[in-house]
Amino acid sequence: MPESSIWIEKHRPKKFEDIIGQDGIVRRIHAFIKDKNLPHLLFSGPAGCGKTSLILVAAKELYGENWKENVMETNASMDRGIQIVREQIKDFARTRPIGNVPFKICILDEADALTRDAQQALRRVMEQYSSICRFCLIANYSSRIIDPIQSRCTIFRFKSLEAKDLNKIIEKIMKDEKLKIDEKAKDALVYIADGDVRRMENVMQSCSMINKKISEDSVYEIVSAARPREVKEILELAIDGKFPQAKEKLLEVMLKHGLSGLDIIKQIQSEIWNLKISDERKVELVDKCGEVEFRMVEGSDEYLQLESLIANFMRNDKKS
Repeated sequence: MPESSIWIEKHRPKKFEDIIGQDGIVRRIHAFIKDKNLPHLLFSGPAGCGKTSLILVAAKELYGENWKENVMETNASMDRGIQIVREQIKDFARTRPIGNVPFKICILDEADALTRDAQQALRRVMEQYSSICRFCLIANYSSRIIDPIQSRCTIFRFKSLEAKDLNKIIEKIMKDEKLKIDEKAKDALVYIADGDVRRMENVMQSCSMINKKISEDSVYEIVSAARPREVKEILELAIDGKFPQAKEKLLEVMLKHGLSGLDIIKQIQSEIWNLKISDERKVELVDKCGEVEFRMVEGSDEYLQLESLIANFMRNDKKS
């Protein structure tokens, strides 16, 4: 299977102009590349928001055709111990770069998975070889990176992509892949992605294998998720005091889409904010969702916990 057949690679940005979203960060990194001077970097933020794509674009722009010889890309979650730092990373960092750029780039993806000992060893390597090697650490949670490393890096905090940016990416892929996607399907893709471009592109590719015309139904079928209106209907029935109907609808939705209790609880939590109830009640119900999710994770019966959540909706309704 050729690499280009995977859309998350095929539609990965090749130039700075191709990157959609994160405008402020992109401008600053582009300025570093123009000056051919890059500090140690720490990119933190949620999955699928362009962290790895941006540093790869920067490397290609900086080194041109020789970029692969001057860049080491490793995933710290595969080998998170001190040995990878002492061997692979140190061996790469101590050799001189090829070409007219005075330093190489070591990209450490999922750096927050490194053990504390490995991070301490990495701190020393960053100090020793900073003149010929710059590091770009990519993490979902910057708080898991030790302070001595954070103080040596310029930190950029990425955010999930907004709906307008996701829609631009959908339009671009539609044009490139000759797809037809109606407005409801676009809204469904944005909802399912929740700011994660990688997830959205995987769903689009899966849908396109069946039909080049992508509909709202096909999107929800592929991801096995309940539609927002279905979840909202369950909650509104509960608020109206119709417990048997709410319970029946909940079971129907879970069986229809093959959802676990943890899947549906996350959708319920999102839909609470769209209900026509007071903010105080919304906060109480979100708090209850957190409690129910914790009990599920600890091994409690999913259906029993979800029924207790629905009952809590009704109880809150009577309090107001």
